[in-house]
Amino acid sequence: QVQLVESGGGLVQAGGSLRLSCAASARTSSMYAMGWFRQAPGKDREIVAACNWSCDFTVYGDSVKGRFTISRHNAKNTLYLQMNTLEPEDTAVYLCAARSRVGLSARPYEYDFWGQGTQVTVSS
Repeated sequence: QVQLVESGGGLVQAGGSLRLSCAASARTSSMYAMGWFRQAPGKDREIVAACNWSCDFTVYGDSVKGRFTISRHNAKNTLYLQMNTLEPEDTAVYLCAARSRVGLSARPYEYDFWGQGTQVTVSS
């Protein structure tokens, strides 16, 4: 069982930046794909960004392309999400996810392990 713990969320004004971190209890090198998803009240869980073991293959949600960057530091068993130029529409709970099977996916149901989430609120 892999435990994932997110941190770094908070309240920020529109145009600001935040950096989320996801600490894993197991070696992230054993997780082929890791990613960030988000869920706003009344909305489905959606992909923010995901990447493979070395993050040389990535997938981003259309609404965050060019503003958010995913990275991972396997030696530290940590996944990151740098979020710039934040918009009120980015307000949501952000969840870290991991899967051990080969394949990079944007579908939440294809991930095996999930964190509890961290709240990001962007004020206008």
